[in-house]
Amino acid sequence: MSTTPLRLGTRGSALAMAQSGHVAEALTAATGRPVELVEVVTAGDRSNAPVHRLGVGVFVSALRDALAARTIDFAVHSYKDLPTAAAPGLHIAAVPPRQDPRDALVARDGRTLAELPPGARIGTGALRRMAQLYALGLQLEVQPIRGNVDTRLARVLGPEADLDAVVLARAGLARLGRTDMITETLDPMLMLPAPAQGALAVECRIDDPDLVELLAVLDHAPSRAAVVAERALLATLEAGCSAPVAAYAELAEGDAGEEIYLRGAVISPDGTRDLRLSRTGTPADAAEIGKALAAELLDLGADSILGQEGHTGPGTQQFGSTE
Repeated sequence: MSTTPLRLGTRGSALAMAQSGHVAEALTAATGRPVELVEVVTAGDRSNAPVHRLGVGVFVSALRDALAARTIDFAVHSYKDLPTAAAPGLHIAAVPPRQDPRDALVARDGRTLAELPPGARIGTGALRRMAQLYALGLQLEVQPIRGNVDTRLARVLGPEADLDAVVLARAGLARLGRTDMITETLDPMLMLPAPAQGALAVECRIDDPDLVELLAVLDHAPSRAAVVAERALLATLEAGCSAPVAAYAELAEGDAGEEIYLRGAVISPDGTRDLRLSRTGTPADAAEIGKALAAELLDLGADSILGQEGHTGPGTQQFGSTE
């Protein structure tokens, strides 16, 4: 057994470091191999532009460049940041157990979404969340925001707070130990998560079979199946639809064994059109379930729910910092 530390590439944000640290500890515990974290600065970390204008994979490409240059051995990504197209020469060796993928509300005075008054200012960085907030018809003023978790929380709870609430991924708050700040975990019936939200992707070079095998110990088959179904839906819709896409797959015991229950939605950015469908199948058919549900959404007119002016094109609506 080699004692040379494996180099794990990570973004430098508190959330990315927490995620990567958790993966490093799990790998060392399972295999005995030491792991060192190597910080990689991405273009997304350097930009203040709205997430949906930055483009697909802006938080990912620098990590993948470091893998290709062999300055790191493997990388941990928030899976929802990954473009749906596979990266040549790279392999997702593991999808660790997924955190709760739901969205969470952090509001002043401990309020829930229904308790926010008309005109309340609510911030989020995702077109998908904005569209679903509008679709609820609560007369909220939705503000696009950027920044890491603590920056966003400060806009509600800090001394210079200028918002009444923010919506964040519950998984990010959980990984940072901030779940005590959540005033409501949002029901997926109200706010369907982004494809692969709450999941991590552990990626390495495909020409390193020993590392591929080593990292596989971290893989959680139910989490991988759910993510495969959700991302297959997203990939199929990307070809014909530039509107915000949401998807959530759950695994449960059915009459004939384990089943996937996949829900998908396409929402117009202003919330006026909101298509939602579901489909079930076996975990082995995860990708086919996602593709079939996407085809049904397209048949119902998902391709006519076009993005708003200034939208950067297909597939960018939930790619950005998971924070």
